[in-house]
Order: sequence, then C-alpha cells, then structure tokens
Amino acid sequence: MSYNVLECMVCGFIYDEGKGLPKEGIPAGTRWVDVPENWECPDCGVGKSDFEMVAISRIAVAVNEQVIDSVKPEPVIETVVEKPPESDWNRKPVVIIGTGLSGYNLAREFRKQDQKTPLIMVTTDDGRLYSKPMMSVAFSKGKQPDQLASATAADMADELQADIRIFNKVTEIYSDRQLLRVDGEIIEYGKLVLATGAKFVESSISGDGLSRVYNINDLLDYTRFRTAIVGRKKVLIIGAGLIGSEYANDLVKSGYSIEVVEPMSTVLGTLLPQEASLAVQESLEKAGVKYNFGSVVEKIDKAGGGIEATLANGKIIEADIVISAIGVRADLTLANVANLKTNQGILTDRSLQTSAENIYALGDCAEVDGNLLFYVSPLMESARVLGKVLSGQQAQVNYGVMPIMIKTTLCPVVVVPPPKYSDGEWLVKVDGCNVHARFITSEGKQLGFALTGDAVGEKDVLSSKTQHIME
Repeated sequence: MSYNVLECMVCGFIYDEGKGLPKEGIPAGTRWVDVPENWECPDCGVGKSDFEMVAISRIAVAVNEQVIDSVKPEPVIETVVEKPPESDWNRKPVVIIGTGLSGYNLAREFRKQDQKTPLIMVTTDDGRLYSKPMMSVAFSKGKQPDQLASATAADMADELQADIRIFNKVTEIYSDRQLLRVDGEIIEYGKLVLATGAKFVESSISGDGLSRVYNINDLLDYTRFRTAIVGRKKVLIIGAGLIGSEYANDLVKSGYSIEVVEPMSTVLGTLLPQEASLAVQESLEKAGVKYNFGSVVEKIDKAGGGIEATLANGKIIEADIVISAIGVRADLTLANVANLKTNQGILTDRSLQTSAENIYALGDCAEVDGNLLFYVSPLMESARVLGKVLSGQQAQVNYGVMPIMIKTTLCPVVVVPPPKYSDGEWLVKVDGCNVHARFITSEGKQLGFALTGDAVGEKDVLSSKTQHIME
C-alpha cells in the first residue's frame, strides 16, 4: 500500500499519510481526505487547501491483512504532477514582479491552469522559496536561515517552466504599451502582476548606532540578523505589535535577554482588546521580557560592541543588537511608476485587476475592494483566484472569516479584528491567561473575536458566527 506525502505551500511542513500526526489525534495511515477539514498546519496555521501533494514516498507491506511496520523497503519516489510542456513564445508572457509567497503561489496556481504561456518572474533578491511566517519562530525551532528555504530560484524555474530573473530591478512600467524595463532590458508582457509585498516603516531615530539596528523583511535580512546576533545576549525590540511580539517570544524562549519599547500602553494594542493584550504581555513578562510602554526610541548610539538607546522619556537602554518592528506598509513604488490608483495599497477589484488594463496586484501590496490585509489567508485565496484570471477565466475573491494566528507560543493568540471604526463593544471572559472575547454590534452581529491561551480551541465555533469580510 502506498502513502502520499503532502507539503504546506506556506511553510514547508510535511504531512506523511503513513506516519500521520498521532500527537494531534491523527493516527498513522490516515489518508489526507480523512484528515478533518478544519485541521490546520501546526507550524503556520493555514488550512488543508494550502497543501500540495508532492510525492508518493512510502510503502507499507501488508501480510495477513496487517501492516508490518518493521518492513522498511527503499522508498519509491514518483512525481505527482507531470513537468509542463515547453512554453509557446508566440504568446506574450505573463510577468510576475516578486518571488515571495504571493509571487510563487500565484505562479503555481497559474501553471495549474496554463502550461503554455511563457512566465517571467523578476525579483531583487536571490529568488529562494522560503516561508516568511517561519522567520519569527526559527530560533525556538532550531532552524538556521538556510533551512527556511525549500527551493532555489533554479528549482522553481524548473518546476514552473519560468524565466526567473534574480537580483534584477524593474525601473519603468509603460502600461499603455505593455512594456517594462528590467535592468535596462525592455520586456513586453501580456499580463503583468505586482506581487511586491510590503516594506518596513522607516523610523526617525538618530544616532551613530543605526548600523546595529535590523529591519527583518525577507530571508536575506533575516540571514544578516542571525549572523550579527552570534555571541550576543541582549536584544532591544522596537515595537510590540505582531512581529515584535513574535520575535520577543521566539528570542526569550531561546535564552536571550529581551527588552521592548512600545508607544502604546500594551502589546498587540491595535489587534486585541485590553484583557487579551494583558494576557500576552504577562505571559511574556513571566518568561523574562521587559517592557517600556508609552515612549519611543529617539536615538541609538554605539556603545562598545553594542548600543545605547535613548527614549523620549529620558530612559537609557543598553543592548547588544536591535530589531526594529515598528510596522510595515504596502510597497507602492512600482505602482506609482505605472501611475496606478493607490490608497494605502494598490487598488484592485475582486478579480485583482488594478486601474490599468492587464495589470494586477496581490498580497501585501494590494488593497482588494477596500481591504488591505497583511496576512497569509487572503494572499493564498488571491493567488488561487488570480491564477484563473490570468488564464482567461472569470473569478473573484470572496474573503470570508480569516482568523490570524499570532505565534506567541507562551500565550497563543487567534484574532479576527473587527473592521476599523466599527460600532460595537468587546464582550470579554477572562480565566487567567485564557481570554475569550467577542466584538458585538448594537444589533447583535459578531464582527470579530480574540482568543488567548487555551481559549484558542474555540476558533472554529466563533468563526462560524462571525460576519465575513466580504459580504
């Protein structure tokens, strides 16, 4: 009997039908179709739809209707998806700018629909396929930066039958002529996709120690940080939002001394009601994280081999290295070059079409029908829809309820933030670090929820009662 092996397209987690996941109540031999539909990847939290079958790689031998575990023959490897045929260069290519989760998952979805149209991908980095969500948990999982990458640009070019241009920069987009300039070369496109993601928010911090401040936005950034932190002990983190809190959690669990500066009054203040924020804060404080709320870092100077940070309230903090986690915003650089309509992100309709014909956008740079969401679930749905659109089909995204799993493992969090400026209130139940909160309008509609600690197990129940993002 052969078993399938499936890989998470987001983080690379492997589900082997032959092994199952006994710790999660899924016994060995459980077929993928029999895994509960509400099951989620234990590493990154995405659902079953974001897994792909990658190979048949295990054989179980049955004797007298019993499986003999001790028999371990050499594995048989078979490619499940046949290599696509050569591209037809009589067709104008689809060009995707960006090789992050958005770009590569879109390319995979497109190739499911169309194996003939040429595909060109352009990236300013090395083009490796990696899981960005896993960077903020890599220390505690014992992962080195290179282990977060599951494929090289050459691997992906072969899989996708694509021309992938690494360390290349798009400088001009001529939307009226469907041309773009890439490092001096003019490329004609049939359809163009901006998957340029988000960039970190620039700070106004002064001082001569800024070279010891690390903004981590991609795998190359993370690799530089991991090199710099070798032999260091104390890390100053600027910002206690989602990214800052995940890094604080990961690093304190790995034995580092962590101090955080946050202008708001608690952690995750823009996402959670106060009671849930305090539950996370107290859990991280018990582990050793020190917080400085209600102030900002104004200056960072070199001090020996480390830094000295001066806060607006006059406090001085010494550390060996700094992570800036102030926040991110959509990268609109190329959208502005192409004169596309933008707001906080690149404006698109539900088919991911921008204001220019044959130009599309998805992921962290795209504001889809008024929704700019810096999370994995909308990105994956957008990739599935746009893959069809690029192949000539009619399709639209329809965002449902998309819970955000925050990887503060000392106090796990699942949250569906209510829409901004919603009229309603949080109804909260607290049991130690276990917080159950629902955001309810005066009409009784549930627009969001927040769960911490053991309460995260109620995610599916509350999701079923929450209003969809797109009605």
